Formats: sequence, C-alpha cells, structure tokens
Amino acid sequence: MARNIQSLERAAAMLRLLAGGERRLGLSDIASSLGLAKGTAHGILRTLQHEGFVEQDDASGRYQLGAELLRLGTTYLDVHELRARALVWTDDLARSSGESVYLGVLHQHGVLIVHHVFRPDDSRQVLEIGAMQPLHSTALGKVLSAYDPVAHSEALEADRKSFTERTVCDLDSFEQILDLTRARGYAADVEETWEGVASLAAPIHDRRRMPVGAVGITGAVERLRRDGELRPELIAAVRDCARAVSRDLGAGRF
Repeated sequence: MARNIQSLERAAAMLRLLAGGERRLGLSDIASSLGLAKGTAHGILRTLQHEGFVEQDDASGRYQLGAELLRLGTTYLDVHELRARALVWTDDLARSSGESVYLGVLHQHGVLIVHHVFRPDDSRQVLEIGAMQPLHSTALGKVLSAYDPVAHSEALEADRKSFTERTVCDLDSFEQILDLTRARGYAADVEETWEGVASLAAPIHDRRRMPVGAVGITGAVERLRRDGELRPELIAAVRDCARAVSRDLGAGRF
C-alpha cells in the first residue's frame, strides 16, 4: 500500500487551518494547532509562500491564504461553468453534424477533454472525458495555441512529435497554421494526429473576451470531407456552436 507523503499532508492541513479559522494566524498558532515544531511549521509555510499558496502580512507577520489558491479555484469553477454552458449546444452540434463532439481546455501542456458527446448512431464508442490531446496537431490544440498566449508559448516550447506523415512539426510552418486559424476562425486536423481521422474546432471566449476553451467535431475523413475539401456546412456548424457557448458565457457577438 502506498504511503502518504508527510510533508504534503502537513501542508494540506495548514491550508485547511488557514481556510477555516481566523483570517490570519501566527506561526505559533499554526504550529500548536497542528502539533508541529515551530521550525517545521516555518519551513512548510515558507514553501507555500514561495508558491503563492500562502501570504504573510508584513506588519503582523501573520499568515493567510494566497492568491494562487484563488486562481486555482477560479480555474476549477471556470471549467465547470464552461461545460455547463456548452451542454445543450454540444448536443445540438452532435445531432446536426452526425459526429462526436469534444470540448477541450488547456491543461499541463496539452488539451484536456472536459466534455464528450457521442456520435449519434449505434456504433460502440468510448467516453474520452479526462483524455489529453496534443496542442500542435489536433484541431482543438491548434485553436487554443492560436488564441491563448499561454497555450501558444507551451506549444512552441514543447516537443512537437510527429504522429503521422502529415503532422506539422516545423516551427515556421506551425506558426503559419496558427495565423491561418486566427484569420478564418477555426482549425482543422486531417490525419495529422490519427490516420483516417479528421477534426474541426473553433474557439470559445468568456465575458472578458478571453479564450477559455475550444469545441470541435471528430470523425472519419470521408465523412468530414467532400471532393477533397472539408465540408463547409460542418465548419459553419462548429463555429456557430462556439459562438453560442461564447454568448452564453457573456462574450457577446464575435
């Protein structure tokens, strides 16, 4: 059975203590409440402070929760709001396109799938919520890289692995794809990540008009393309879905 890491348990206990008690607590209060030596408590607090999870008041020397915890909590809530706002629209997109629909956000140098609507047929499918996709080759990843500065930096710094002979790994070529994505408002992946599979995606913005995610469809190349070109009605459907979710998040018209 795996053993818990004691220092992490103590750090978590400190954060809970600061969250549940007085607004600010001194070192002695924290150490005595948790049954720790002052030196041990101080070392953990310094680490938490360095990471932004704890802040120390200059005048009193007392500690309180830091802004980084608020940011993490806000991110958690933002993802859940995004998913909640997208439920109806992604269902509509699956019905109108006849394809699987994915909702993705930036997470740990990739795209985290936070919502997945099955293709509306009787085929056997696997739920992919929680799966990760690469930034540089997928339609969802390209959209995030084109519109989100953080995703863009991460995509440039990452090892852009080749998945098929069509995967674009060269930096200049990748930047040209991102320029094209921004110009036309959507991204495509035609057998760049998986052989025989194509996808389309468009960006979702929030009330601050900041990119918070991407929505897209994925299916067999022969269904998404007609006469060698991506079907314009599918491109329009994906973009309309992204706009609808953005409006529900308060972004207004795009």
